[in-house]
Amino acid sequence: MFVKITTSGSRRYVQLVESFRDEAGRVKKRTVATLGRLDQLGGELDAVINGLLKVSGRAALDAPRAPSVSFESARALGDVWALTELWKTLGFGELRRVFRRTRHSIDVEALVRVMVLNRLCNPDSKLGVLRWLETVAMPGLEVEAVTHQQLLRSMDALVDQREAVERVVAALLRPMIDQDLSVVFYDLTTIRAKGLSELDGDVRKFGMAKEGLIARQFMLGVVQTAEGLPIHHEVFDGNTAETQTLIPILKTVLARFSSVRRLVLVADRGLLSLDNLEALQQISLPGGAPLEFVLAVPGRRYNEFVPLLESFQAECQGASGEVTGERAWNGLRLIVAHDPARAAEQTQRRRDEIAKLLAQGDTWAGKLDRQDVGIKHRGRKLSESGAKARFFHAVSEAHLSRIIKVDLLAETFCYEVDEHAQALAEMMDGKLLLVTNTPDLTPEAIVARYKSLADIERGFKVLKSELEIGPVYHRLPERIRAHAAICFMALILHRVMRMRLAAANAETSPERALACLRRIQYHRIQLDANPVSGVSTIQDEQSEILRALNVKKPALPQQLALL
Repeated sequence: MFVKITTSGSRRYVQLVESFRDEAGRVKKRTVATLGRLDQLGGELDAVINGLLKVSGRAALDAPRAPSVSFESARALGDVWALTELWKTLGFGELRRVFRRTRHSIDVEALVRVMVLNRLCNPDSKLGVLRWLETVAMPGLEVEAVTHQQLLRSMDALVDQREAVERVVAALLRPMIDQDLSVVFYDLTTIRAKGLSELDGDVRKFGMAKEGLIARQFMLGVVQTAEGLPIHHEVFDGNTAETQTLIPILKTVLARFSSVRRLVLVADRGLLSLDNLEALQQISLPGGAPLEFVLAVPGRRYNEFVPLLESFQAECQGASGEVTGERAWNGLRLIVAHDPARAAEQTQRRRDEIAKLLAQGDTWAGKLDRQDVGIKHRGRKLSESGAKARFFHAVSEAHLSRIIKVDLLAETFCYEVDEHAQALAEMMDGKLLLVTNTPDLTPEAIVARYKSLADIERGFKVLKSELEIGPVYHRLPERIRAHAAICFMALILHRVMRMRLAAANAETSPERALACLRRIQYHRIQLDANPVSGVSTIQDEQSEILRALNVKKPALPQQLALL
């Protein structure tokens, strides 16, 4: 059965025709129904067609058609949005002007920003950055066009324009530094490096790591303010002596921040040497004021100050709280702080260790005496030299060789306790010795300034844990320096976030804040090939974090223009 249009005169008719075979088997056609004139058919014909469709189980002509819908994977937006806004408002966007003068055709500033934000959101390798970009809605960047080679070229550009980049960073940090009195802290840490290749100018050297073992590494020096804001960094060879890094990095800081009228440098024990003290006293600020410093005395040099501390020790007897004092030393101020609780703990721990070692020594001496008279024991026979070697090793491992003296040249196993050395060590327990040339700060204020140095250690912890600066797999020295610069910029953003959250009394860390903002997602849907975009609902907690960071909320019109 089919529909046929027939013509009669000037009119055309629609007929429903059926094919059939007659008795002879010939195919013939007959009209089942005439539906009407073609030019007059409308609603009536539609009713017939819909009826036939209904009988066949199909949708009617006027039934609404379900739209074609496809959902793209949701992308994290909130964390990268907030960090991008911080990046711009702080002034890192000026890097675009620096890289515009280079030979690179890629957007170096945007790619550097991508690598910096990755350290804060989901630290990974440079190849891992590409995988991460597939999961985020990065403002101002076509993520599909980013390649691994472009990231590496951006790192090269970062090193090529190092001086200009550092000027931009110093300019954006300068308004956040107290120009009248700035207390800056300097310390170094070691960063593990992988690979066995040897290159000219390689910064990967074998040296003593902070964990107490020999490793291939490079050293990273960081200067930060008393508020915890990092203002300068430097990469040194992995076997560089700490005392050799202080003066060069200090001169660089003074040149970068020449408007500071008074500067007090606070540094840890490993950076003190007589050469450093003489050089530091010769340094002046650009305005003519002398450089002021507070340096901790290494424990290995405490013996030099015994005559000065004997009178101070009498003041510490029976004290229940921290005692501070001051003495003159080589034209400088020697500040001494004594913590009775810590002193008692250190003294008791040392005495317990000495008693344990002496008991072990007595056991071996008794065994040797019994062997001499023919008394046998189970196990291997103990020799005089073997006992001396084992006991000396145990004493050295406990760092007590100055107190327990083992005579390695004697024919028999013998040792003694140097009571004077033990008394001297106990006198130094709980002591903190600081050398300074500050004329007006009280001993208590100087001690408090030095104890703030612990904050820079927390900064190193952020670099190593949250930002995962190491281990470093880059081989070229320039790439290692670029990697350190990227992590340093990430540390600046991290500390600015921490400062703003603290100022707003927000009881959350930067890590938790970013994790909360990460739940703000960007969605994209295709409706009949028409794209529809949107941002997930921003919760109250996320709004509070954005308000504390002084960052505007992501809005749909703005976001559509950026993505």
